[in-house]
Amino acid sequence: MTKKRFGVLTSGGDCPGLNAVLRGLVHTASNLDYEVVGFHDGFEGLLNGGNYEILSPERTAGILPLGGTILGTTNKGHFIAKVDGGTKTTIPAPVLAEARQTLQKLGIESLVVIGGDGSLTTALQLFEAGIPTIGIPKTIDNDLEATAMTFGFDSAVACVADALDRLHTTASSHKRVMVIEVMGRHAGWIALYGGLAGGGDVILIPEIPFSFEKVAEAVRRRDATGKYSTLIVVAEGATPVNGSEFVLAKGTGEYKLGGVGDAVARETARLTGKEVRTCVLGHLQRGGAPTTLDRILGTRFGVKAAELVAQGMFGQMVSYQNYEVRPVPIADAVHKLRLVPPNGQVVDTARAVGISFGD
Repeated sequence: MTKKRFGVLTSGGDCPGLNAVLRGLVHTASNLDYEVVGFHDGFEGLLNGGNYEILSPERTAGILPLGGTILGTTNKGHFIAKVDGGTKTTIPAPVLAEARQTLQKLGIESLVVIGGDGSLTTALQLFEAGIPTIGIPKTIDNDLEATAMTFGFDSAVACVADALDRLHTTASSHKRVMVIEVMGRHAGWIALYGGLAGGGDVILIPEIPFSFEKVAEAVRRRDATGKYSTLIVVAEGATPVNGSEFVLAKGTGEYKLGGVGDAVARETARLTGKEVRTCVLGHLQRGGAPTTLDRILGTRFGVKAAELVAQGMFGQMVSYQNYEVRPVPIADAVHKLRLVPPNGQVVDTARAVGISFGD
């Protein structure tokens, strides 16, 4: 008797924990008597007859601690559903038809999509077009609605905290201001949690517009109390009051942000007379082995997704809420981004220990 089949793909930016999800998904599917077809390079693997491999428990053995994804991924191609930070686009009908044909040819009854806001928007369009779909939330930015946490976030925060630990020593040795630019286009969760965990002195996030003068004031205040070094953590999407995002380049897909760290460093040096250095973490935050938390969360997401397939609960996304993993409609996750509440408890905690937000 031929086993039932479902497909899986990883889409959008890579992050630690993707392989943990695949392992949990495949092992659970095997126990439920399903065969899993893994598509390479995101949704693009659904085209040209399919670029895929069969994922068995043996194929996924040993991948739990590995960063990245054994299936490959992309945030470009024919299936882009959101561009320029949120503008929704529709998958072209011929592309959708070709993807459907591939799934039918391979005997695949449903598709599990592992991705962030843009990828899940695409997944929702596939579901609305009649393709049974399950979503798994993935983003280091932790900015998806309908889930309290996404895997990859904890690993990114650990990277920021480690970098700050290292910058503390060189900053204090030279009495310098160190500016560290981290990821976070629209949401400042990485900067906030990383800055709090790593002992940052100033944290600049997209949700709280900052003043260069207020940042300089925080540096002067530290100098006045004998603390001659300052660590400034700035999310790439942070903006000055009455200002706009710092954009490096525009092309296909989402535009590239960058440069806010250099701007903060330049203005801080001008306003304080201090020596300032900039460090851009960039894709270091996406790489490397996942933390134990992301390994566990990823595994739990993969297990639950396979169970939802077996139960026929399509159009759902696995969600982490109150320490439990449960299904929620994909539509609830992609309506809007989950941003840092400017007056929320974590921001209040940071302010209570003397961290400035430049406001």
